[in-house]
Amino acid sequence: MTQNILPTIQSSQDLKSLTKPQLLQLADEIREDLCRLAEQRLVHFASNLGVVELCIALHATFDFTYDRLIWDTGHQIYPHKMLTGRYQQIGTIRTLGGLMGYPNPAESDYDLFVTGHAGCSVGAALGMKCGDELLEKNQYGEKNVAERSAEEKSSRRSVAVIGDGALASGVALEALCHADWLKKNVTVILNDNKMSICPRVGGLGRCLDSLRMHRTYLTLKCEVHRLMQKIPVLGNLFERILGNLKTAIKAGLLGGVLFEELGFRYFGPVDGHNIAQLQRYLKMACEYKEPVLLHVLTEKGRGYQPAMQDPTAYHSPSPEVKKNGKTKIQKTQTPSVSERFLKQIDLSPKEAIIECELNQPSSYTERARDSILRLMTGDRRVCVITAAMCQGNMLEPIREQFPDRFFDVGICESHAIVFAAGLAKAGMRPIVDIYSTFMQRGYDQIFQEISLQKLPVTLMLDRAGIVGADGPTHHGVFDIAYLRPFPNLTIMAPGCAEDVTPMLQFAVSLDSPAAIRYPKAAAPAIGGEFCPIEYGKAEILRRGTDGMIVALGGQLADALTAAQQLETRGVDVGVMNARFAKPLDASTILEPLRRGQFLITVEEGTLAGGFGSAILEAAAEERLDTRLLYRLGIPDEYVEHGERKELLANFGLDVSGIVRRCENVAKYLQRELELL
Repeated sequence: MTQNILPTIQSSQDLKSLTKPQLLQLADEIREDLCRLAEQRLVHFASNLGVVELCIALHATFDFTYDRLIWDTGHQIYPHKMLTGRYQQIGTIRTLGGLMGYPNPAESDYDLFVTGHAGCSVGAALGMKCGDELLEKNQYGEKNVAERSAEEKSSRRSVAVIGDGALASGVALEALCHADWLKKNVTVILNDNKMSICPRVGGLGRCLDSLRMHRTYLTLKCEVHRLMQKIPVLGNLFERILGNLKTAIKAGLLGGVLFEELGFRYFGPVDGHNIAQLQRYLKMACEYKEPVLLHVLTEKGRGYQPAMQDPTAYHSPSPEVKKNGKTKIQKTQTPSVSERFLKQIDLSPKEAIIECELNQPSSYTERARDSILRLMTGDRRVCVITAAMCQGNMLEPIREQFPDRFFDVGICESHAIVFAAGLAKAGMRPIVDIYSTFMQRGYDQIFQEISLQKLPVTLMLDRAGIVGADGPTHHGVFDIAYLRPFPNLTIMAPGCAEDVTPMLQFAVSLDSPAAIRYPKAAAPAIGGEFCPIEYGKAEILRRGTDGMIVALGGQLADALTAAQQLETRGVDVGVMNARFAKPLDASTILEPLRRGQFLITVEEGTLAGGFGSAILEAAAEERLDTRLLYRLGIPDEYVEHGERKELLANFGLDVSGIVRRCENVAKYLQRELELL
């Protein structure tokens, strides 16, 4: 019986002694473990299956205790973690207290950055290369650098692995141009699988397809490799001799070599699932002093047939428990627009929309999608822009029903906002639907092109607040604080299912920009009489004699439940649905303070500069007693990965936390009153 190799790998140095058959066996074992992980919990799956051989080849070729390696985006990091001393902990990945699902320098020296946003790897690798050279020149390098020979120091490599979808982002292209200017010997591995999460878009992808698919060029490559196999001793020599010929042929066939024009020595396309071939090209890249780009062709989902056929659905699939107790990997199902909703699509009264939504339990994301769809049906000015997140934002039905008013710009959030500004200037009512954490990438454009111009663009900030196992790069906790300073910009947050559609309709009706933030969670229906959306006005759902809980967004249902529990414990608190973070309904929200009652704000965002801070500022301006004001939210720290409910509980943002804070405040005030 063949012994498993993967459990014996304590560091990537152990790969140096493995034979080619053993490396192939290692790849199979990694894939088996990835499948076992996907059967246990929600993990990134297809992307990791696609880079197994590439990861093995990189670690078998380079010494990343000395050389530099940065994985762009980082959700394909699982094989890397298995090969760098963390195999025994891999079962804890994306759980509270376990391994992060992205690179994490706190876990290993092999991880240099926490990379959760796409496009930044090339610039980071270039910066590290320059820094390493400067430190070595001034003899301030690390100990293991100081012990290296001068020749070794000059050959220290800085390697960035970037996907073809991320390569089109502006920050990546800026880094490529700078690398040409500096002439540093960075190595960029272009992991070309024709995907980001969804299929890639844009002209650069078409250019890569030309390189990938041109039959004459591929035929020549096959002939070259067959020739080298017959004379293996001279293989590398022939490959170098034919390098210039290949470049000339590519220039003739494809009308110019994009990457060589950018100053990179281009190699490829190379089979990204052939370890031996990858090693040969990686070693060849080390021979050059200028920037090198190795174009690697991989298949997302490699080794698992369903994921190969539908890599988008298996990007982060859910395990399904069968009746016999076994599990299987279930692809992500994108909920379709409800039939009942479509039947009522022509109804204009808001009550009909709300009734339809309440009978279709779903997430905030799905409700937002359905609401957008209805708006687009009734108003041809409404269009949607997303940044490579069509699936994550559940926008496929919109793309299918309104292809002329649906725009996927790729991983280019800044461009998405500028593009929306242009549409708005022309008279359209664009909706920019992007995750909260990725909207940050367009911060300057929100300022210059949207807020300053006072253009009617609606920003939909999906996955605002705590998102769970993706961790600190993906939690959308900063949006209130970074949007609140902008003049002309309205900020809203639906607290329940009933708010979503009317709030979006209201935002699109404004002649100025608006942002709507909502969490990655189910949208609860709170029932009762619906209070129409009124600009800058909060909604009082319950009154109390002791104090008031003011909830912004997704914690509203928990606040109501907490108030009910507090009533049984002798504490009478009211509950308010803030709805607006800007403009703030100070006249309504601050009334409890004016009456000498306590006020507790609840938000799924940062306390620094957030919704509670806005109320604190308003109370201070009125010279009210701010000692009666307490804030619940995210403290001044980055939130680690874990289940959403675990993280909310850690910060006191669940029912128990709200009850506990209200009880403590009520007891404290009672003691103060007794002392008087």
